[in-house]
Amino acid sequence: MKLEFLEDRIIPVLPGGLSSQIPLEEVMMDWEDHLMKRHAEVVCENGGDILEIGFGMGISANYIQEQSPKSHTIVEIHPQIIEKLEEWAADKPNVNIVRGDWYENLNNLSVYDGIFYDGFRDPNLHLLKNSLLSLSKPGTIITFWNSLPKKKSYYNFENTIYEEMNANPPDNRYYNGDKYYLPKVIVNG
Repeated sequence: MKLEFLEDRIIPVLPGGLSSQIPLEEVMMDWEDHLMKRHAEVVCENGGDILEIGFGMGISANYIQEQSPKSHTIVEIHPQIIEKLEEWAADKPNVNIVRGDWYENLNNLSVYDGIFYDGFRDPNLHLLKNSLLSLSKPGTIITFWNSLPKKKSYYNFENTIYEEMNANPPDNRYYNGDKYYLPKVIVNG
């Protein structure tokens, strides 16, 4: 799927360039900025080594960098986003880019102090919980994009704590709630 990068969003491009005439589910939008900032603060509470799955517009990555992690590993599958990620990471020596599907790259990953997951149309969602737990140390903090409009996770992590945040998204096709429930999982915590 080819993507179009607009000032305030990333959208899929339909064959024939019909994206502007047919509403599509956005990959990411800039209204998420305050949510991404909070995800970054949560995932970096332990400091140390941070894993981010999905780069998107780079909003959360910028906020993670502000937290000065020891290392920041970013896994990205989409070739157009990888290009943007490589440009972004050029002057960041603590960033390690893993190109491709996160699940297919599990053997190329380590264990982390914090993990943030924000993937788009991921066919491996059913493998997420056990896979992320295998990349975690005791005390690792896991957070993820939560598109459910309540304190419930479709990833089924036990002992998830939810922080209620205000949301004010423009009309879009993936999240239109006025509240967002930011999840925080502390592994064996």
